[in-house]
Amino acid sequence: MIRAAIYARYSSDRQKDRSIEDQIALLREMCAREGMAVVSTFEDRQISGGGAINRPGFQSLMRAAEAQLFDVIVAEDMDRLFRNQADYHTSRERLDFLGIQIHTASGKVGKLDGSLRALMGEMFIENLVVHTRRGMEGVLRDGRHAGGRAYGYRAIAGKPGELEIVEAEAEVVRRIFAEYVGGKSPRDIAHDLNKTAIAPPRGESWNASTINGNLQRGHGLLLNEIYVGKIVWNKVRMIKNPTTKRRISRPNPPDQWRVAEAPHLRIIGNDLWQAAQARKHQTRAEAGASAKPRPHKQRRILAGLLRCGSCGGSMVSAGDRYGTYRIQCSTFRESGKCSNGRRVKRDDVEHLALSGMQRELAKPAYLVEYVKAYNDERRKLARDAGSQRGKLERRKGEIARELNRAIDAIVKAGVDPATLAGTIKRLEAERDEIEGKLAAIKESDKIIALHPAAIERYRQDLEKLAGLLPRPDLGDGDELGESVRRLISAVIVHAPPNSEKLEVEIRGRLEELLEAPTFMRRSGGGSLLVAGEGLEPPTPGL
Repeated sequence: MIRAAIYARYSSDRQKDRSIEDQIALLREMCAREGMAVVSTFEDRQISGGGAINRPGFQSLMRAAEAQLFDVIVAEDMDRLFRNQADYHTSRERLDFLGIQIHTASGKVGKLDGSLRALMGEMFIENLVVHTRRGMEGVLRDGRHAGGRAYGYRAIAGKPGELEIVEAEAEVVRRIFAEYVGGKSPRDIAHDLNKTAIAPPRGESWNASTINGNLQRGHGLLLNEIYVGKIVWNKVRMIKNPTTKRRISRPNPPDQWRVAEAPHLRIIGNDLWQAAQARKHQTRAEAGASAKPRPHKQRRILAGLLRCGSCGGSMVSAGDRYGTYRIQCSTFRESGKCSNGRRVKRDDVEHLALSGMQRELAKPAYLVEYVKAYNDERRKLARDAGSQRGKLERRKGEIARELNRAIDAIVKAGVDPATLAGTIKRLEAERDEIEGKLAAIKESDKIIALHPAAIERYRQDLEKLAGLLPRPDLGDGDELGESVRRLISAVIVHAPPNSEKLEVEIRGRLEELLEAPTFMRRSGGGSLLVAGEGLEPPTPGL
């Protein structure tokens, strides 16, 4: 019998969550008619179809395809699978190589009609963007808010685009402007707001950037003209990164901004607004005049990877006093929500991390052999799970039909319910047991074996990094930096306050691929250990 994998998706939180279940029910009926056995289901909820790389369910589907767990992918329509031509052609090429077909509710998808439907799905998204922007401009012309949240306001129920002032938040806005004009820095204002437990616009805490904003992008509380009764729209535009498929914002020039008067939304007076803008310009001018020209420096090799061991926030530069660069928790600096404000020497952290890696990578072949053994075991378990799932699904269907026959016998044929009560109870108990087993198999599907090419690349990176590390230059502009970033996901800095103790914990990208954590921990005392639940190295020292 042909083994089928069902894929279901819906893209917006405005759609019903039930949509997934409806799609799966429709496709199960279709598979039953076509003589296919459904061996697995994959789903993505509230995720756009524009980028396959950002859909966990679709990625699991493709990994299961690589493991040859099914023969056909079944979806309600092509736009559930693809709304991007590049995604379609890349995935289709791989599926054709694996001998796996694509079917929708209307039948088998061929190469030509698949290409056309992928093109139509992509054009639909582009047209939707144009129509949405036109609608938002119309909202602005009517003097209404065209979207986005603004602290100090709430939407009026039943009146799209209309806002009203929230007086409690408006008082906070007035306080922030008054304190800023009075000489307080945005960082100090954020710290005070957090100490008094005032809820921030979003997230868990106030940050200096929330208040200060970004002049080029025109956002931030101190730059938001809605507080003086003006709605400004189109400050930024959204574009999609063709590699990551993620949407990123780009600032628009001021001549493309759209402005509408909204005097009923004014919270502060013009004098306070102008005083705040004057101070911002003065602060910016003073910072520019006092800034010392510095030669361009190569990006540090661990930049963006350092994390605070106390709160998990990023570690950022805290100045170069006495000619020694130090780093500090950004959460402590920006919001005061982290209690650990200790500054540590950047060179010490880099030395601990990289010397530890050098020691650990002396014999990278051991770790690669472990990964290969893990990979082989995962593939075996995946094959066994696929076989068991098919049997359970078939038995579940048989039970459903037997229950329907028993109910029909009671309702239509007048059979005494007492005579079938035991049979019905037994079937329902067996059905519940099968559903539990299917749920357990579905959970185990989340752990997918690594592709052989990924293992080989990992081995090459380990060997290259082991050869490059014994060097004093820690810049990030060459093959050393490239190798480090492919292998490391984070460096956790454990630096207790009021102490000289310093310890770093290295988390590799392998742990994300295997969903089993691997760590290296190294302290200033020179001790080194490797730990990780579910991943024990096969030899000492790895």
